[in-house]
Amino acid sequence: MGTEDFKFAEVFSYESLVHAVAGAMGSVTAMTVFFPLDTARLRLQGVVNVLVTTPLWVVNTRLKLQGANFRNADIRPTQYSGMIDAFVQIVRQEGLWSLWNGTFPSLLLVLNPAIQFMIYEGLKRQLRRGGLSAVEVFLIGAVSKAVATTVTYPLQTVQSVLRFGQHRQPTEHSQLLSSLRSMTYLLINRVRKYGMLGLFKGLEAKLLQTVLTAALMFLLYEKIASLTFRVMGVKSPNYRR
Repeated sequence: MGTEDFKFAEVFSYESLVHAVAGAMGSVTAMTVFFPLDTARLRLQGVVNVLVTTPLWVVNTRLKLQGANFRNADIRPTQYSGMIDAFVQIVRQEGLWSLWNGTFPSLLLVLNPAIQFMIYEGLKRQLRRGGLSAVEVFLIGAVSKAVATTVTYPLQTVQSVLRFGQHRQPTEHSQLLSSLRSMTYLLINRVRKYGMLGLFKGLEAKLLQTVLTAALMFLLYEKIASLTFRVMGVKSPNYRR
């Protein structure tokens, strides 16, 4: 018994406490110093994801729209027998870099979830008194996604146009389709043709697609979080039944 007491006292001695505190402070300092690098790593992962998947999205968009009847005479119909044939034809007829049409808008569209979560958390904090009901969580999730989708929808429109890549542009603009200037040109050109509302054509369908999904996702998230708190014996501050 005396030996066990000695070991216990040795483990929780002043010297051990000093080492523990020093180790914790060292860890905190290291994380603080290198946290910007970790943030940069996450951002780079998002950029790499966009760069890797954009060619697949370009081909996917063109295959989905193949055979559609367009009222715009500037759009040329495409004839692809499959995914591989689409890759080959795009590279052969438009160049390798055409597979990355729409990359710049895709990078900017990371703002969509950022806006969504900012609004969601802001509304949740405002309504947190007494906890949130299931209906409130659902509505907050729907509102946050609706605002984020509406704000970024013009970018999504330009992204789709660039991915489709079949518009006959004036000669002086033919080299701009994969740059910031091409995105600006398409936005201005769409406003000139259809007015400001032209930037939001098809928004209703997009809202139906995304808003209900996001609202259900947030509702399930809050329910799972509340259940986890109850299992751990901790009262959840955000949700009530």
